[in-house]
Amino acid sequence: MDYIDLDSRQKQNLGLLLGVSLFFWISITVLLPTLPTYVEYLGGTKPEIGLIMGSFAVGSLFSRTLLGYLADTKSRKLVLYIGVIIAALSPLNYLFVQTILPLSIVRAIHGISISAFTTAYSALVIDFSPIKHRGRVIGYMSLVTPIGMSIGPVFGDLLKENFGYTTLFIVSSFCGFLGLFLVVAMQKESNSNSYSSSGINNNDSSHSFHKILSSHSLVIPTLVLLLIGLLFGTIITFLPLFLEEKGLEFSAGLFYTLASITSFLSRIFLGRVADKFGRGLFITTSILCYFSSMILLTQATGSQQLYLAAIFEGIGAGILMPMIITLVSDRSSPQERGQVYSVCLGGYDLGIALAGPIVGILGSELTYQTIFTFSSNLALIAFILFIVQSNPTIKTSLAFAVGKREDLYYREN
Repeated sequence: MDYIDLDSRQKQNLGLLLGVSLFFWISITVLLPTLPTYVEYLGGTKPEIGLIMGSFAVGSLFSRTLLGYLADTKSRKLVLYIGVIIAALSPLNYLFVQTILPLSIVRAIHGISISAFTTAYSALVIDFSPIKHRGRVIGYMSLVTPIGMSIGPVFGDLLKENFGYTTLFIVSSFCGFLGLFLVVAMQKESNSNSYSSSGINNNDSSHSFHKILSSHSLVIPTLVLLLIGLLFGTIITFLPLFLEEKGLEFSAGLFYTLASITSFLSRIFLGRVADKFGRGLFITTSILCYFSSMILLTQATGSQQLYLAAIFEGIGAGILMPMIITLVSDRSSPQERGQVYSVCLGGYDLGIALAGPIVGILGSELTYQTIFTFSSNLALIAFILFIVQSNPTIKTSLAFAVGKREDLYYREN
């Protein structure tokens, strides 16, 4: 990013943010392939595993609105502190809580870390981004996420297999504390969000939650994230158990790592072309990649299909979230951006929250292939919704979704 016009403080803070993000995502993702098996080890059933895994997103969902408000009216860095502190402390609680309901509560509290971190991180990155290079900066700053998510799952599997769950949870906590030290090292927050304490009426900002829910320009990205969240929640909850049941020599950690590496590579490409070709084409492509991934999982009988499924899931994840964040940034004003992120990304959390218990109940009666088929239909619905509703009319939506015209909801700010 040396060719993008940033001052030294911005460069330093963005560099520290990258470090915080790396440790945060390692802390979170070492538990992705291991927590479902941990609950099963404790005697949990499929619905109970789904409940506990879904509780993570419940905590994230119900905290997003407040955290978005704090990010807009108080401090982005305060909300970042909340995220990394919870990420550092929560894994230790898994050591002492070993029954289903208390585990669900601990998992829900842990979920608050995601909403705090992603809201504050995205808002800070946008604060430091020149408008004309916004998509590129977001693309580059999101590169560290798949790096952390490629390290975490394999590292988690290794820790579980060689040292046990106690060491696993301690290492997860330690990574959170490393992220916290980097937040402390960040310089004083930029004045880019000083509108929250000067001139701007906070009552206007408080109304943005209702504006978002009634705004077609922001509701559609939220619904797309809701559907993809349902799909992703199904993967993270049941893929480890599916692989165990099938006896396939392919670990869930390897799937997540391969997906994360692919996500990283797709974001490098995305950072170079995001501002040139528009958001719509990339969002459309990412949804189709999710659809392809789920179809491959329904047919998986060996490693080849699983490799391809991971690659397509990684491409979808690598493109969708940065482009949705950029899209809603284009469609919102700076003084409401934290709350816009909180609500729109909350759609993703809600999807994950619903996926665990709903699919867990279905999973007691259905095969895993049927469950993944259901998830592929969610991606298909998201695709149809986006290509016909992403702009004011069906015609303009189709054109925007295939990169043939600009976003009519774009706001210059």
